[in-house]
Amino acid sequence: MSIVSIIIVTFNSEKYIEKLLESIVKFNKGADYEIIVVDNNSKDKTVKLIQNSKFKTQNYNLKLKIIENKENFGFAKGINIGAKKARGKYLLFINPDTQWNDGSINDLISLFEKDEDIGIVGGKIVNESGKPENSSGKFLGILGTFFLSLGLDEIFNYRFSPKREEEVDFVSGGFMMVRSDIFKKLSGFDENYFMYVEDMDLCFRAMFRAMKQNYKIYFSPNTTIIHEGQGSSSRSFAIKNIYKSLLYFQKKHGTKLSYFLIKSLLVLKASVLVLLGKIINNKYLVLSYKEALKSIV
Repeated sequence: MSIVSIIIVTFNSEKYIEKLLESIVKFNKGADYEIIVVDNNSKDKTVKLIQNSKFKTQNYNLKLKIIENKENFGFAKGINIGAKKARGKYLLFINPDTQWNDGSINDLISLFEKDEDIGIVGGKIVNESGKPENSSGKFLGILGTFFLSLGLDEIFNYRFSPKREEEVDFVSGGFMMVRSDIFKKLSGFDENYFMYVEDMDLCFRAMFRAMKQNYKIYFSPNTTIIHEGQGSSSRSFAIKNIYKSLLYFQKKHGTKLSYFLIKSLLVLKASVLVLLGKIINNKYLVLSYKEALKSIV
């Protein structure tokens, strides 16, 4: 049994996947792990590249599985599918458009071994120029969602990248390690999230809803990945799913009042941007926020 199961959900990831696999091997020599790639019905050569890669040869002796979905199930369900096939004591989720850059799997594991109350650990994510992305933060209530809607969540410290190991509310699902028994206990990611906010939801449930014990969420800056790409989704698709997911999180974990206020806030912002798009003749703005409105009203 491998101690860590690395789960990667791909969708049209041919540009990045080989570099990610190479970096995992490079920085984790001697570590005991398996890699499970869950492909969400890519239309490019992602699966063929993995099947024909050098990592599938005996020279590497890499435990590498590929699961081919017949449709795009999104990130949350994709991870859950991979987790059902995983045999590790820990599960590590990592986005396909990244490369391992510093630290190792064992560095992340050491945090769990220091404190059995830690249930989830997130690593550091930087962009291609080395600037940290804000991959941890505070749970978003009414005020946090308000700042997020104005693009001010980082300024008001709702999302951040700590410079030292510390306890946080949530970490990014793009580079997250979780104890497999806790992930199973929580029934994995909530598949009602197609993408975005599922990581915050999992951390919230681990902290407050786990049976018999509530777990700590930690961030470690000592293990780093470089985020190369911009994902496989269009910006308008992303906007729609962010709105939908933020509202679902409040419906699930907030109060009726917080749900009403946040829904009103998101509807107001989207409506203003649709109007602005019409005034300045920006079809992209109009279509993007019309789709966002449809997803929440």
